[in-house]
Amino acid sequence: MPLLIIRGVSVDQVKLISSTLVQELADLCECGTDNFTLEIVQSTYVFAGEEVQGYPLIEVKWFERGQEMQDQFAAIITRHIHSLGIPDVEVAFSTFLESAYYLNGHSFASM
Repeated sequence: MPLLIIRGVSVDQVKLISSTLVQELADLCECGTDNFTLEIVQSTYVFAGEEVQGYPLIEVKWFERGQEMQDQFAAIITRHIHSLGIPDVEVAFSTFLESAYYLNGHSFASM
């Protein structure tokens, strides 16, 4: 945790930035890089009867860490996506409650 679900960016592009991206995010969150998961969703996008390139959207699923850290987290992701020559990217956060997230049947609220 955190989980980054990446749309509109190719697997090869994510591979190029994955190590430095995760390291910077781990440094910001003060946790190990093994806490992060990158999932690349490969979808087909259609507009006006034609197959088109998908719009880059990175959804971050995580526990609440405050607005300042969220802003910094989004800025790091945005900078790395821009480094691929992609001019626009959206980052959206979904926050889990520790009481509603379980590992091996145990709520994170009780850990």
